[in-house]
Amino acid sequence: MDSETRQAMILERARTEGRVEVIAMADELGVATETIRRDLRVLADRRLVKRTHGGAIPLESAAFESGVEYRSRVDIAQKRRIAAAAADLLHGAETVYIDEGFSPRLVAEKLARRELTVVTSSLLAAEALADSTTVTVMLLGGRMRGRTLATVGEWNASVLRGLTIDLAYLGTNAVSVDDGLTTPDPAVAAIKGEAVRRSRRRVLIAAHSKFGITSFCRFADVADFETIVTGTELDRAEADRYHALGPEVLRV
Repeated sequence: MDSETRQAMILERARTEGRVEVIAMADELGVATETIRRDLRVLADRRLVKRTHGGAIPLESAAFESGVEYRSRVDIAQKRRIAAAAADLLHGAETVYIDEGFSPRLVAEKLARRELTVVTSSLLAAEALADSTTVTVMLLGGRMRGRTLATVGEWNASVLRGLTIDLAYLGTNAVSVDDGLTTPDPAVAAIKGEAVRRSRRRVLIAAHSKFGITSFCRFADVADFETIVTGTELDRAEADRYHALGPEVLRV
């Protein structure tokens, strides 16, 4: 098997299962572990995977974005800690924007008993708040993205442009010091960017695996955010690099 075919198989496995292990992949393909490590270095240099201890995880790109099912299985304990800490940052906000994604849905669960008006493009967040007697949900209409169960499009943007929101909880596919916050889909970036512009305060919720990488479409700067909430899995020195750009960084 030539290296190009092998690397394509490794990438497909990473994108399908969310992770690839060096030893398991070497056994499956009948090659040395160093061969797989070399392949992973090539894929990492192409910004297709991110190396981890013993393997790699796929990076999201214009051609690949993980779906809800995958996101609901990865870093769950960390995401629940992040959501609980983020929900405590309301500080009197009465109108809240909740972004698409699994982590924002967890924040929505934590807000279900608050007196709030929630604006969201996320069917997941709206579902989490469906039984609340205290939260008024404004669900933005538009084209639904099956991958994330959220809506995008000019209908969303036009409604957002007419609002002034106290606090926005936003997720991201990638965040880096140099490139800010990025996402694979231009339509998603447009809605996220509008939410950034129409909110007085902004909180970024992101697991440690989102840091230090860049996706396709930029929608915000790190300095646009009042607070970044992440897990203790993010190295403190790395967190300090983002804090130096303006936001408070909470590692929980």
